Amino acid sequence: MITRLLVANRGEIARRVFAACRALGVETVAVHSDADADAPFVAEADHAVRLPGNAPAETYLRIDLILDAARRCGADAVHPGYGFLAEHAGFAAAVVDAGLTWVGPPPAAIAAMGDKLAAKALLADAGVPMLPTWTDADQVTDFPVLVKASAGGGGRGMRIVRDAAGLADAVASAGREAAGAFGDGTVFVERYVERGRHVEVQILGDTRGTVLALGERDCSIQRRHQKIVEEAPAALPPELRERLHAAAVAAGRAVGYVGAGTVEFLLAPSGEFFFLEMNTRLQVEHPVTEAVTGLDLVRLQLLVAEGGPTPLAATPPPTGHAIEVRLCAEDPAHDWRPATGVLRRFTVPGVTGGFAPTTGLRLDSGVTAGSTVGVHYDSMLAKLVAWGPTRAEAARLLAGALARAELHGVTTNRDLLVRVLRSPAFTAGPVDTGFLDRHPEVFAPLLADADVPVAALAAALASAAARRAAAPALRSLPSGWRNVPAFPQVARFTDRDGGEVEVRYRLDRTGGLAECATDPPLGRAVALVAATPDRVTLDVDGVRRGWRVHRVGSTVFVDGPDGATTLTGLPRFPDPRRGLAAGSLVAPLPGAVTRVHVTVGQRVRAGEPLLTLEAMKLEHQVLAPVDGVVAALPAPPGDQVDTGAVLAVVNPEEDR
Repeated sequence: MITRLLVANRGEIARRVFAACRALGVETVAVHSDADADAPFVAEADHAVRLPGNAPAETYLRIDLILDAARRCGADAVHPGYGFLAEHAGFAAAVVDAGLTWVGPPPAAIAAMGDKLAAKALLADAGVPMLPTWTDADQVTDFPVLVKASAGGGGRGMRIVRDAAGLADAVASAGREAAGAFGDGTVFVERYVERGRHVEVQILGDTRGTVLALGERDCSIQRRHQKIVEEAPAALPPELRERLHAAAVAAGRAVGYVGAGTVEFLLAPSGEFFFLEMNTRLQVEHPVTEAVTGLDLVRLQLLVAEGGPTPLAATPPPTGHAIEVRLCAEDPAHDWRPATGVLRRFTVPGVTGGFAPTTGLRLDSGVTAGSTVGVHYDSMLAKLVAWGPTRAEAARLLAGALARAELHGVTTNRDLLVRVLRSPAFTAGPVDTGFLDRHPEVFAPLLADADVPVAALAAALASAAARRAAAPALRSLPSGWRNVPAFPQVARFTDRDGGEVEVRYRLDRTGGLAECATDPPLGRAVALVAATPDRVTLDVDGVRRGWRVHRVGSTVFVDGPDGATTLTGLPRFPDPRRGLAAGSLVAPLPGAVTRVHVTVGQRVRAGEPLLTLEAMKLEHQVLAPVDGVVAALPAPPGDQVDTGAVLAVVNPEEDR
């Protein structure tokens, strides 16, 4: 039996495995980079070993260091989580050769499925339906197609190509991204199915040859070919569900699968389905399967790894419906740009459990308030899962909890997730992988632009209340009150888009609003009901509403009934020397300049790529904002840059 388990991973999946271990009485070992030294998963482990450095290549991808950590801590088993070395056949073999229990499928099964081209050939012989595939881009004649990395997953190294003109560039770009993410730049091309659904089947195998389907998930809402909303069960006719499960079981048997794995399919509008890939590990979205089956998949992984039989006789029928969203540190409105920073507050109301099967609302998070979100790893912060008797109830519960969550300090995709869950197109279901492309309205922030001045007023009034609460004398007098009316108090902020919001207000003797105006204008009648340093209640056009206000230095986080925003207080007397040269393009986050596409003096058009910046495992293009001339390129290829560093200067054509 397993007595002490090392998790060769980080973040929420490490915490998830540790939770299952605690329930079974198994001791736990964490390995961590320097950046993760204070992370929650490290604190929760019984033992922890430092992996010096921060980059994955020098920490979580070092097989020798991980095996040495297992030896030093007396671990007798290794769980790979997902990502990093989870689907590395060499790592699995090294664990087995070291005399440790590997919590996963045999190395041969990982190797067989790790090469997607070889996997297609093997499983086609087992009768699993396949899409037309090309390894030579010059042979492709039918479009659209999808360029895919042969190694790895997670949407990296994938590009949709709709005509022959863009194929060569897509193959080169996908190959670079795949080489950087997986150490293997091999790519292939397969037919792209328009309006296809991404449906996957959870399987579980044991050492005695049993392979079972444990239900399916619909993971069709994706960005950059990476899932962000997953649900179980999928909306399928019974006959189609049966065929999908049978194909997944056939795939598992073909490779002698042991443990928990996932077989992914593309479901065409015609009802045909095709094999996409087999993930020889636990999936990020496994909690939705747990929610509708009541099974603990990590517990089952451990029992099977110990040599036990699958404790199920047949596919369990699902109960109710579960939906999961991936809460990520990224800005959907700006090409999904990853975000970094310190999480000043991280609370989600109504959570009933975490890291284990539960009904209601489940939060599996890799972070807590105070955690630092850096550039070294994936942008996912947490998974929030809602279970309900019906799909509509699960979606409503999940959207409501997300909308009321306080997520301060780092930009997230929360607003987009809420809008997706509340979208009539989503609630009508089912959806396909092109959902986000066809519904640009979900990219709008929950808090409308017209409501930002109201939020700024709430921020100003909360700050005034805080100043009075901290005043050494005459604390009962309203902030700025005078016997003789004078000029109003003024507070100035920059909003989420960098625009300026000015609030002018004056309080009367009772603390009510004697006068109030904003620029941009409020456009409605507003009266103050109550104000404390952390909560302001306003009457807006006859409707009473409350705003929660959290201030950290000059930054003010405002959460209201219709959405949240972050404001930055401006000094009353700004330094006139501050500012960048006109036309400066700055790094949106720390990263490495991998390529520079232009030269100084070159004329460029608006939207033309200037540089490529790599951060959080993804490439991000820096585009020319206007037609103009490149005046400077201070960051050459290979440069590591910090947030705010000038990458390029483009002078508009009219300034020449």
